[in-house]
Amino acid sequence: MSNKTVLETLQAYLVEALDQNDYALSNIIQQKLIHYLELLLRWNQVFNLTAIRDPHDMVWLHILDSLSITPYLHGARLIDVGTGAGLPGIPLALTQPDKAFVLVDSNGKKIRFLTQVILELGIQNVEVVHARCEEMQPTVKFDSVISRAFSTIAVMLQSTQHLADDDGQFLAMKGVYPEQELENIPDNFKLLGVHKLKINGLAAERHLVCIGRK
Repeated sequence: MSNKTVLETLQAYLVEALDQNDYALSNIIQQKLIHYLELLLRWNQVFNLTAIRDPHDMVWLHILDSLSITPYLHGARLIDVGTGAGLPGIPLALTQPDKAFVLVDSNGKKIRFLTQVILELGIQNVEVVHARCEEMQPTVKFDSVISRAFSTIAVMLQSTQHLADDDGQFLAMKGVYPEQELENIPDNFKLLGVHKLKINGLAAERHLVCIGRK
């Protein structure tokens, strides 16, 4: 498939997905999302950044899945721990320019990819950090700590509790309702809510678990 065909395919799928889910994004933002996916496809040929390589699946499982947590973002300073290829951080940063995002990952190849994405897309509200989240010592804490594919909720909380300010929230993106994980939330945290995320065009279950400190 030629590069032009890939871009046209991604654009067609993105327009369809945004329309089905009532997102009104500017043409500039749409083009940047497409550019991001095109870079992801290109880098995936050399580095294993994500197992999802089909353009249709990338739009729904990467972009729409990331955007689905937008209503639950807390505060203006957010950190995406174990961001991998920049999910959900990059799509959220592009569509939420008034918020500041820090994307953290311990994989050097993924950090190099994200650095290139930020450069080519001209994203102003993202900082990329090459580190293990357990080792980070931010001078300013975060309003939201977001994780998409980060072990269990209990491990996520233990590994990132030092990153959130006193009123910060921990947002854990999950597939099916994580009943057993919810039973193992440490005693010094409280469950704020579990939201079922509806993504039209995607059959798989999605949930967002929101947690705060007691």
